[in-house]
Amino acid sequence: MVPHSTQCSDGAPECSEVVPVSTWSHPRQILSAQVLATLNQRSNVKGFVHLLGHLAILAVSGYLWATQPHWAIALPALVVYGFGIATMFAPLHECVHRTAFASQGLNDAVAWLAGLLSFYNSTFYRRYHKWHHRYTQIPGKDPELDDPKPTTLRAYLLELSGLPWWLGKLRGHSKIALGRVEDYPYLSQTGASEAIRSTRLQLAVYGGAIALSVAAGHPWAVWLYWVLPLAVGQPLLRFILLAEHTGCSQDNNPLTNTRTTFTLPPLRFLMWNMPYHTEHHLYPSIPFHALAEAHRQLRPNLAHVATGYLQVNRQIIANLRQPAV
Repeated sequence: MVPHSTQCSDGAPECSEVVPVSTWSHPRQILSAQVLATLNQRSNVKGFVHLLGHLAILAVSGYLWATQPHWAIALPALVVYGFGIATMFAPLHECVHRTAFASQGLNDAVAWLAGLLSFYNSTFYRRYHKWHHRYTQIPGKDPELDDPKPTTLRAYLLELSGLPWWLGKLRGHSKIALGRVEDYPYLSQTGASEAIRSTRLQLAVYGGAIALSVAAGHPWAVWLYWVLPLAVGQPLLRFILLAEHTGCSQDNNPLTNTRTTFTLPPLRFLMWNMPYHTEHHLYPSIPFHALAEAHRQLRPNLAHVATGYLQVNRQIIANLRQPAV
């Protein structure tokens, strides 16, 4: 074991707790095959229980937002409801790995529905995310790096606003629905056809929802109960997702190119344990409900373990103020 330096790859001070890091030449061999086989056990029951809990939070907060005349109750409910919709990205993410449930069919169905709520398309995202795992933090290869990390305070605040995300989703869904997939090297011919059909169906569902709300005499229903809450929840989700790789090494070492962040249990629940992000990148086959145990066994080897999202984002802002070298 060697002590981990408190410097990020760009020389900026690391905002994570200092932990020792093993000099593993093959990081994904840290866990034995026997331990990994135990951790890899998937469960329909655990997946359904977690999903029902997430949906229950949406139901209660959404009901309060829709019915409460008192803003002191309605506004907090809107924030919870909006964040709950935005974090449907988390079951989408888990299901595209096909680890949320033991059944592949359940994973694919829940992924599509979660994407419908969170404004992602699961069929496209599965291919996109596979390349992110294959080429994590490798410039020119990792598709997540096509959207550059903020380098100024203005860019950081713009990122938190969610505006770049909304524009990217509107532009991306439109391109795919029109069959313009030449800019996506991770889409094979079959994958492109599936993504096009899936995106067209998804947009048709949105169109149908708008038509039904107009026909029912509630033309603003989709705006009030989906678009607005999702817009409220996006800044919170962006705040979390920025912590996953920002300031980590840009190389193929999963021990140093990804960050795990400790957080409150309710947030960890809605994020389906995604804050254990280094563990997930090391072993994407481990389902969400086993990531805490994976962290317990892997922690001595992790380079970036932050004690909270506020801490990470404070350091991101501090690094923005430093002159470029």
